[in-house]
Amino acid sequence: MSQDLFQSPDYFNVDELLTDEQKLVRESVRNYVKKEISPIIEGYAQKAEFPVQIVKQLGELGCFGPTIPQEYGGGGLDYISYGLMMQELERGDSGVRSTASVQGSLVMFPIYAYGSEEQRKKYLPKLASGEWLGCFGLTEPDHGSDPSGMLSNYKNAGDHVILNGSKMWISNAPFSQVAVVWAKDESGEIHGLIVERGMEGFTTPTTHGKWSLRTSATGELAFDNVKVPKENILPNVKGLKGPLSCLTKARYGIAWGTVGAAMDCYDTALRYSKERIQFDRPIGGFQLQQKKLAEMITEITKAQLLNWRLGSLMNEEKATPQQVSMAKRNSCEIATDIARSARQMLGGMGITGEYPIMRHLMNLESVITYEGTHDVHLLITGMDVTGLNAFK
Repeated sequence: MSQDLFQSPDYFNVDELLTDEQKLVRESVRNYVKKEISPIIEGYAQKAEFPVQIVKQLGELGCFGPTIPQEYGGGGLDYISYGLMMQELERGDSGVRSTASVQGSLVMFPIYAYGSEEQRKKYLPKLASGEWLGCFGLTEPDHGSDPSGMLSNYKNAGDHVILNGSKMWISNAPFSQVAVVWAKDESGEIHGLIVERGMEGFTTPTTHGKWSLRTSATGELAFDNVKVPKENILPNVKGLKGPLSCLTKARYGIAWGTVGAAMDCYDTALRYSKERIQFDRPIGGFQLQQKKLAEMITEITKAQLLNWRLGSLMNEEKATPQQVSMAKRNSCEIATDIARSARQMLGGMGITGEYPIMRHLMNLESVITYEGTHDVHLLITGMDVTGLNAFK
């Protein structure tokens, strides 16, 4: 079992921009990753198995809904603290960060923001503690980047509704007790419903054969005439505003998280470059290897500063979804490029489980696609700066 020797790069003294509380939050999650995630994660990835024990651990650590008020079980923390949590979790593994990201941004946030007080009190404390795991049902087999075309629907049936349809590529689905599902009513309006495991006709088949996010539990949501009580419908939002606002919160976490993966790849490559001897000298002494490392730390530093500024805007409630899209796209791109360069620096060793780089690279191939593909986020920025809609 290899020791986690990670040292966080901070080339522009970004730590000086953080409060003592933010640094304390980061250190607590970093120590957790070193102690509980790093020693086991490669084994789970090799087996393509979800480490279910992390659900309770993440709840105890406060990683589920850290920005949700404390009265509902959340941490009541600011958005930079939340971002730092996601950075450290994804430094361990994207699948671990996905588990926390989905729980907090895609399940707890919509219940808090759009749910009734009864729904908040019933679900949020159990989700925050890790007693319950949740998932988010938006993507369908034929509707990914265009969720407005969804086919999942429900019909009025007295004190309940009848839900039919299916969702796919759903993180946490196989182990979830609750699902926040988006479906159309009889007039074609999109609403959110809280569907609980055990409701007749509701199943969550596991997705097998993934080469990416192998430590994350992925599945489908299938609804066959599921009776959902009307009190489980989120009362305070309708239309795509609901799910898209959730995705904005989750994309913010991804912007930070993927930088964590990039930092881990850079740190691994830097250490290796000082130890690996070729032609009687460390490979870190060769110009082309220094070029790779210099470009890595430059892009990490730019992303750190972008994320910190975005977090400040989030705290002030001034951040726009378009700004979040830019940060998500940027971080995913630089992380994927850094992982690829780091893998090359390690040569054949870079593809083995002795080092984390290939696992990060495979994970990032999913993260660069989910919650808005790389190209869609590019067009979001393009539309924002030109005022012209390239989607239609």
